[in-house]
Amino acid sequence: MKIILTNEVSGLGAAGDVVDVKDGYARNYLVPRGFAIRWTKGGEKDVEQIRRARRIREIQTLEQANEIKGRIEGVKVRLSTRAGEAGRLFGSVTPADIASAIKAAGGPDVDKRRIELGAPIKVVGSHKISVRLHPEVSANLDLEVVAA
Repeated sequence: MKIILTNEVSGLGAAGDVVDVKDGYARNYLVPRGFAIRWTKGGEKDVEQIRRARRIREIQTLEQANEIKGRIEGVKVRLSTRAGEAGRLFGSVTPADIASAIKAAGGPDVDKRRIELGAPIKVVGSHKISVRLHPEVSANLDLEVVAA
């Protein structure tokens, strides 16, 4: 099945790419989660709009990505959130929370879609976070989650 990606999907492509995937993968995973739309002749017009929006917010060069990586890795990020007595959080930490914590700690403005969590963060403590800045550059960040 031919689809148009609306978000970046690891191992598949970036927003605005037209890719062929198996029918079940598109129908059961990509389309319901909003990662893709079905390809149509009218949808081709949407592709250019998606690509234009991606170019605006994308980091342009490898040097720029390395500079932002250095700024991110040099920041100590603490996120204060509500937690129970045993250290379990009420809810979980989202990529949007992490992006705002990086900005509050004096780091660069990071798009929440570029933050990769291995598993949901639901406990207080130190966690390793990966921020994908460029296809070739990824920054590692130590996030300390503390009880409020």
